[in-house]
Amino acid sequence: MNRASLDKRPDEVATMFDDVAPKYDVVNDVLSMGQTRRWRKVVVDAMEASKGQRVLDLAAGTGTSSEPYADAGIDVVACDFSLGMLKVGKRRRPDINFIAGDATNLPFADNTFDATTISFGLRNVNEPKKALQEMLRVTKPGGRLVIAEFSQPVVPLWRTMYTEYLMRALPAIAVKVASNPDAYVYLAESIRAWPDQDHLAAWLQEAGWENVTYRNLTGGIVAVHRAFKPADSSPDGAASAIAGHKGPVAKLRRNIVR
Repeated sequence: MNRASLDKRPDEVATMFDDVAPKYDVVNDVLSMGQTRRWRKVVVDAMEASKGQRVLDLAAGTGTSSEPYADAGIDVVACDFSLGMLKVGKRRRPDINFIAGDATNLPFADNTFDATTISFGLRNVNEPKKALQEMLRVTKPGGRLVIAEFSQPVVPLWRTMYTEYLMRALPAIAVKVASNPDAYVYLAESIRAWPDQDHLAAWLQEAGWENVTYRNLTGGIVAVHRAFKPADSSPDGAASAIAGHKGPVAKLRRNIVR
């Protein structure tokens, strides 16, 4: 499946996010009709991070997704490729460690983080499969990955209504509330082109993650995937983990909800 029909270079995408940074969080709340906060809470619960652990939050933007970890006393690194987003976040939360970084070439050593997460940013990475491999590299053996991303509604009628909203209503709303409405046209197209839940789960398995599960939120508009890095992170161990995946991916809510 094509990721999007946009043909934007990584630097162009970064500039786009720089432009919308000042109002990004407010606009997201409006466009999601307040659902963003609920979705992020599910991610935090699925991470099961605790004090003494180190968390990497990719595509962290202004740090909204990093705040729950910092507030709980967890060592969180907020990483994003948009300097504009990072500047806004640093002004708002100077206590959080913001670092500029490319998800396909992370500026961290192997086995650095107990848990890694990325929310609503993987589809904007130029090479998402490579990013999944990078996340595996920087996560400790036995560590976990949680991804929240827009996905495909599971009910056909709901899917049709959602697509209409994305391509018609969302850009119209963005014109009224966003500083760069064209950016939200891009985002709407990237959502529509993004692979469904099972495809993303398969990518995770191919990258070497194991015990992949996902939960649909809001009828499948968003899916939260969780996976673990094999305890044996050697090349042979990773190959064995990939070979061991058979059959459909489990879709067990109880596996990612406390």
